[in-house]
Amino acid sequence: MGLEENFDQLCRHVFPDGLKAGLVTDKDGVVILKSTSRDAPLNVTDSTIPSTFAIANNQASKLGLKQNRFIVSMFDLYQVVQLDNNPLIVTLVGDATANTGLLINLGHQIVDISKPLVTALQDRQQ
Repeated sequence: MGLEENFDQLCRHVFPDGLKAGLVTDKDGVVILKSTSRDAPLNVTDSTIPSTFAIANNQASKLGLKQNRFIVSMFDLYQVVQLDNNPLIVTLVGDATANTGLLINLGHQIVDISKPLVTALQDRQQ
């Protein structure tokens, strides 16, 4: 099974628990992997969400607490969990009532399955 299929399978497994969308993007918000539920918000794949994370994550890492690993943002209807998988960003959008720990765990699973892609991109940058 390929990376896209593994990613989609992981996300679809959590759709019943409130996940609306899972994205893997570069720092500019270009979508590399995407899995969305039928009831995902329309603007969930907008490049603004991941590119804003890159800026916020950089600022949070300047607090003197070492490198920031993920950010959780809570809104009235949704929550956004974003993980730094340099040079990629994992973005998960769920219902506000979804289990945040479950979304963070899913994010770590996505980071694990995308390691070959991250390694290839890092090798290419050198």
